[in-house]
Amino acid sequence: MSEPLLGDRELELVSDCLRRGWISSGGEYVEAFERAWARYCGREYGIAVSSGTAALQVALGCLNLQPGDEIILPDFTMFACAVAVVSWGAKPVLVDADPETWCLDVSRIEEKITPRTKAIMAVHIYGHPVDMDPLYDLAHRYNLIIIEDAAEAHGAEYKNRRCGGFGDISCFSFYANKIITTGEGGMVLTDRRDWADRARQLRNLYFGTRERFLHEDIGFNFRLTNLQAAIGLAQLETIEERLAKKRWLAIAYNERLKEVSGLQLPIEKPWAKNVYWMYGIVVNPETGYDARRLGQKLNEYNIETRPFFIGLHKQPALIKRGLVTKETYPVSDYLSSQGLYLPSGLTLTESQIDRVCEALRRILR
Repeated sequence: MSEPLLGDRELELVSDCLRRGWISSGGEYVEAFERAWARYCGREYGIAVSSGTAALQVALGCLNLQPGDEIILPDFTMFACAVAVVSWGAKPVLVDADPETWCLDVSRIEEKITPRTKAIMAVHIYGHPVDMDPLYDLAHRYNLIIIEDAAEAHGAEYKNRRCGGFGDISCFSFYANKIITTGEGGMVLTDRRDWADRARQLRNLYFGTRERFLHEDIGFNFRLTNLQAAIGLAQLETIEERLAKKRWLAIAYNERLKEVSGLQLPIEKPWAKNVYWMYGIVVNPETGYDARRLGQKLNEYNIETRPFFIGLHKQPALIKRGLVTKETYPVSDYLSSQGLYLPSGLTLTESQIDRVCEALRRILR
């Protein structure tokens, strides 16, 4: 399920870095990648960082959070979202998943808003966007900030606008399995100049603006290297081909699996463009399978799968710190138990898709 990392164009730009000696966070490719990615997503400013987790942490660091402030986020999401919240002394407040899109259930947010709520983190799950309009309405009504986590949604669209262009500040990951990858890496996007300036300081140990080694605040070493940025810039040149391949994979799977009983396939809402970062399926427990057992059976056919996320309310690191309540999250639990994603890499061939789908048919027959 690995993605191709380096082609001729990537090698060309990386070789240029090596020839010219610009291999760390200095060099022209970092700023070029920042400008290009911000422009692609319709934002003013891009701040490249070392990972998607770092992007979330830097974004939250722009909000002037105080200990005990609350951030609303989906229960069904990558653990990094909670890590970023907790790192600033804030409290994660969890909302169950939408049973169709698997994203944050926007209809369940308002009941979680309190006087301590500062922001809502909207995470586009597995390539499908969150329903943003009602989220905007809530944020406006309660004067809340929207943090958009588009780590899994490169090129996805909500009502013909690209993900990453919504909210007050947005975050991306360029990890090795993402549609655009720098191996490790991330990006913060915003239209606010003050936040962009602070984000650049936070990623670079908050070196002093007047005297370099006089640090005005606590910052981090979250810099992206020129080598990584060169790879990202080269890959951005082919993003439309990458997105087309992802959508082709989803169509191919859908055509072959739509008649297989006991499976919930990923959807695409009328207002969305799903980029199917991962092609996920949810198996009905009436088949006698959960995700892990189905994954084990597929492994017998030499087909590798991955289970869905485990809900944040079940994470020991949060439980032992008293950061989650005893509320129930039935949709999140169901997805965690019954969901897995099939091989979804850009190198996947039609014959490989045929083999995966035939194995599923045999197992579930």
